[in-house]
Amino acid sequence: MKNRFKMPAPDDLHLHLRDGDVLRAVLPYTAQQFRRALIMPNTTSPILNERDVMNYRDQIALAAYGSGHPEFEPLMSIQITEHTTPETIRWALVAGAVAGKVYPRGMTTNSENGVLDYRAIYPALTAMEECGMLALFHGESPNPKVFCLDREAKFLKILKRIATKFPRLKIVMEHVTTAKAVECVEALPANVAATITVHHLFLTLDDVIGGKLQPHHFCKPVAKKPADRIALLIAATSGNPKFFLGTDSAPHPRSAKECASGCAGTFTAPVAVPLLAQLFEQQRVLGKLKNFCSGFGADFYNLPRNTGTITLIREDWTVPLIYGDVVPFWAGKTISWRME
Repeated sequence: MKNRFKMPAPDDLHLHLRDGDVLRAVLPYTAQQFRRALIMPNTTSPILNERDVMNYRDQIALAAYGSGHPEFEPLMSIQITEHTTPETIRWALVAGAVAGKVYPRGMTTNSENGVLDYRAIYPALTAMEECGMLALFHGESPNPKVFCLDREAKFLKILKRIATKFPRLKIVMEHVTTAKAVECVEALPANVAATITVHHLFLTLDDVIGGKLQPHHFCKPVAKKPADRIALLIAATSGNPKFFLGTDSAPHPRSAKECASGCAGTFTAPVAVPLLAQLFEQQRVLGKLKNFCSGFGADFYNLPRNTGTITLIREDWTVPLIYGDVVPFWAGKTISWRME
């Protein structure tokens, strides 16, 4: 058994940093492991245009510098709404946005301005296809009448229609959670890929509500059935370049999780790479972790692969019960790998 595992510095291609004090508190846990991260735009004041992109990037850069991680590179995105114009897309690209994120209206945190009619965003998608900006989809139906466990499956028709209409648009279906979504992404052309989170590789719905309610396992999309988790695990460890890491680490203060109307999101940033190393080793494919975390995503985003490295040490450690006022994923449990 190896006691050290060295790999290229990874990318987290789906990350929530929030803003203000929360941003400054949580960013170091990502920057200690990841060289780059794609920053989600559904902040309290959403990132909608080039000015928002520049201001938010400056906040992140300042927080990274202040935490001793000036090398950390935020990859910026804007939120695509039914009012996003082609001109907004072009200016956002000039400002440094590499992707546009589409949320179904009201289906997750700060998505009240999200999309109901996906045809309304076709002009924005056309501009994105022309200029090379990626389109990222929170893959759930925007219809609130659709049962929550079926929303991802219902979205697949929309995904297929958009992938057909925009064959040169690079599309990422974010945080896939079902076997049907995995099969769909595999069957679609090479311009469609998917991110897989850390927590969805470990959780089923039983881990959220099967015994006592576990609010810190509650996320959107919700964890699904055991067969779905197995499908995700097979996809993540398969070596298929269509699947790569996006943690969807989403911190909320403990008070916003342990309450009558708890927020969706799991805070996986402090444990992401060590926990994945443990999982991939259990599947006897530790070597495939490099491409899943450090290769396939960069390639799909047309980014150079990172030249730096990180090293993991085989050593048991117990995840703290809380970081500041945020409870992390795997709190109180033991992980067999740690960052050097």
